[in-house]
Amino acid sequence: MEQNSQIEILEAQVRECYGRVVWTHKTQEKCADLLLKKQDRIKFWQIVLSAITTSGIMVSVFGDSKPIGIISVIISLILTIINAYVKNYDLGGLAQKHSVAASSIWNIRENYLSLLTDIKSNSLSIGEIKTTRDQLQADLHKIYKGAPRTIDKAYNAASNALKNMEEMTFNDEEINKLLPAALRK
Repeated sequence: MEQNSQIEILEAQVRECYGRVVWTHKTQEKCADLLLKKQDRIKFWQIVLSAITTSGIMVSVFGDSKPIGIISVIISLILTIINAYVKNYDLGGLAQKHSVAASSIWNIRENYLSLLTDIKSNSLSIGEIKTTRDQLQADLHKIYKGAPRTIDKAYNAASNALKNMEEMTFNDEEINKLLPAALRK
């Protein structure tokens, strides 16, 4: 097989791997964001329901209002259910695991991008491309083994971010703003 066609085949595979890693990285990030948002909402409602329950109990104790006491009991029961849910699910810890996975995957993503750059610049032999590709796949496998599973909602958010919000793309003008003057086009 001709060397150029071998390199083209390897490049196509590395491009595919790069694309999958970009999606996985963004999905892990979005999963962490969703879990933190959910945790914040739960904590907000815990505070609100605690305040309402406390106020209702005070009115029941110091006043003469049986309906407020009954409402306080119902709200207290709802708060107990929320607290039991939070006790069983550490949303903050799970969000942190997604963030760690995203950070590790980011490094692999950047290494794939560097490999594609090296392939395009013809600075690697076929053997070097294969060795680097295989090492990236092995490193990625280790990360995936320890990464938490993602959810459909996070995948959909990642899809929107990458396709519609163009979170991974820059035009020359945007890149130039980020670079020192000596490196601008």
